[in-house]
Amino acid sequence: MIRVVLPAHLRTLAHISGEVLLEVDGAITQRSILDALEARFPMLRGTIRDQVSHQRRAFVRFFACEEDLSHEAPDSPLPEEVALGKEPFLVVGAMAGG
Repeated sequence: MIRVVLPAHLRTLAHISGEVLLEVDGAITQRSILDALEARFPMLRGTIRDQVSHQRRAFVRFFACEEDLSHEAPDSPLPEEVALGKEPFLVVGAMAGG
């Protein structure tokens, strides 16, 4: 099982609390995790990535194993610790300001 941590506003939208546990088939990548997340929680479609292009939204970041994976290719394999469920895949709302 893949562990996913969402920011509070997306947990509220999806009516969940705490981590999400997902069954993901095939390679464990950003794309496969987000596909599984959106299939299970359709109300999240378009919130993390664009519905048409599937590009990550500008103010959303992905982290795992203390690394920013936001600019990695969507089909790059994620760290083994994520694939084994030892570490969560974090979806984080970025902060901006001047």
